[in-house]
Amino acid sequence: MKLYDFDGMFDEKLAEYISKNPKRYREEEWEDVIPALYDKFGDSKIKSLGVTPREFYAAMTDGELLGCLRTHLSRKVPVSEFLCREIEKRHMEDMLMPLLDGTREEREYAMNIIGDADKAIPKYMEILVSCDDADVKDRCAELIKEKADLVTASALENYAEGRDREYMLEILSRTVVKDDRIFVILIREFRSDADNVPMHASYLASYGDERALPYLYEKIEEEGISFIEFKELKLAIESLGGEYEKERDFSCDPYYDLLKRASAPVGDIFGAFGKKD
Repeated sequence: MKLYDFDGMFDEKLAEYISKNPKRYREEEWEDVIPALYDKFGDSKIKSLGVTPREFYAAMTDGELLGCLRTHLSRKVPVSEFLCREIEKRHMEDMLMPLLDGTREEREYAMNIIGDADKAIPKYMEILVSCDDADVKDRCAELIKEKADLVTASALENYAEGRDREYMLEILSRTVVKDDRIFVILIREFRSDADNVPMHASYLASYGDERALPYLYEKIEEEGISFIEFKELKLAIESLGGEYEKERDFSCDPYYDLLKRASAPVGDIFGAFGKKD
């Protein structure tokens, strides 16, 4: 299969354009200009092909598009965004699914194109618990959370069997359909894991069950909590419709002092650090 490095062609055109217009845009403006130029390039006819990049891929069959993607990856030729857009536009999820079991590069592109399509969520869960790559696990969890209700049963099973419990808690906290089993788990973890109070408070906030309020109020009243724990607990309480207005003194908390210094107005910086003119 003949491959074309459209991104390489664009980079050449861009370098030429910048050299001819060095002062046309400020440096920060180029961040907006370059994507617009790339989009315009997609509709520019390539003389050697007689078609635009978009037309080139639009003329391919679904099978040819998939083969083109895999060949680009295997030959280390940059994958054009126009190729990915054409595949995405055709909703080729069924054809892309096998790539989730392919090379790292194939999996990455497949996940980016498939996104949170319903049929892929169970597969992402399978990858999450079987893969040792933290980045892959994080990406799977990110996609699963968008459709967490599709994998409630497997998340509960994985949690019960001790597989990737933190990921399972995060996923369970994003389910929409309420389940007392999930509520019990989230509360139990919140009350038993004293080292990760902010994280578990955020899970309760995400889950959105106001029955968690008494437990949050109980915890926020403890004298030994840190400023960071206090802030996350307060946010969780407010997200569930509660209020907590009691003044607390965290002046001895190093994180409180650090955050206070960081948020000091510009005019107060020297005062915050004990300096005077």
